[in-house]
Amino acid sequence: MSTSPSSKRLKTSPPLIGTHNGHFHADEALAIYLLRLLPAYTPNTLLRTRDPALLATCHAVVDVGGEYDPPRNRYDHHQRTFSTTFPQKHTKLSSAGLVYLHFGKNIIAQRTGRDVESEDVDILWRKLYAEFIEAIDANDNGISVYPASETARLEKRFNDSGITLSSLVSDLNNDFSITAPPSDNSTTTATDSHDPPNPPPPSSSDAQAAEDARFLAASELMGTTFLRKLNGYHTSWLPARSTVLAAYESRFENDAQGRFLVFRDPTPWKDHLYSFESLSLSTQGNQSQVLYILYPESVEPSSKWRVQAVPVSRDSFESRKALPEEWRGLRDEELSAKSGVEGCVFVHASGFIGGNVNERGVREMARRAAEM
Repeated sequence: MSTSPSSKRLKTSPPLIGTHNGHFHADEALAIYLLRLLPAYTPNTLLRTRDPALLATCHAVVDVGGEYDPPRNRYDHHQRTFSTTFPQKHTKLSSAGLVYLHFGKNIIAQRTGRDVESEDVDILWRKLYAEFIEAIDANDNGISVYPASETARLEKRFNDSGITLSSLVSDLNNDFSITAPPSDNSTTTATDSHDPPNPPPPSSSDAQAAEDARFLAASELMGTTFLRKLNGYHTSWLPARSTVLAAYESRFENDAQGRFLVFRDPTPWKDHLYSFESLSLSTQGNQSQVLYILYPESVEPSSKWRVQAVPVSRDSFESRKALPEEWRGLRDEELSAKSGVEGCVFVHASGFIGGNVNERGVREMARRAAEM
């Protein structure tokens, strides 16, 4: 397994990581967690301070210090001149993106057991950035998902900002310790000789320790979320890539115009299908689009089958070609009579998905729907 120059230094330098104290954000919470996944860093090597002299003693410094210098493991992004982005992306990196840029492949290889130079590690590295890290970078740098010109007249139906990871991390900045109120039937006074003395205010060291504990909770939240996503992409999404490719390449065996993909098991297909279609368009000029995905509900031989309409884009609720209007909301014999296909089970009211008792039935449903 090859290592970058900064990775080699990690094996010989004192494993002390520095970041700033005070108000913390999702980006440095994740950046710290990622660094601490590396073998050279143990769980007890975090120093939170803004003291330049103390930061100078650290092997790595994250989100503070005004330096981006990978050979010296300095990963701040607040400089006016800073403009580094992830390969083939335009979002300026935060401290999370910087650490991931330099160490993400090593972490992925370490967690998956794959060679750091393998294509699979590169695919996972890019996927995790696009699906998780980039949004953290954008949030910390104040970059909106949409151009301001396109959202100027839009009003949210409800506020969803409180359910984001960044919001949950922000909540952890607050000390929610609650002092019990005095009892309603208390009759003692401040001059009562039996009153216990008021507890002294917490010392600065106690306050810093409490803040550090909340930061570690934020780091754990961000880091475990990252690991869950990595595990999902590695164990489910990545293996599905070869399955979807095989189905995509054989699509003309199912339909002369290549409008259906057939899977033998439930498969996460969306991301891969759009990627393969885009690649086919750019390399072969192929304009044909897949309209329907056919798959069994389970791996049982007697499983019912589904026909699902492909959305116009990955996150859209609009289908390229929904199942016919006259089928929607019908079930069983009524649906079979209306569609002319035996064994129908249902078609959703929106037309995005339907079912039949067997593969032959969903094939016929897809064929008729595509022609209507």
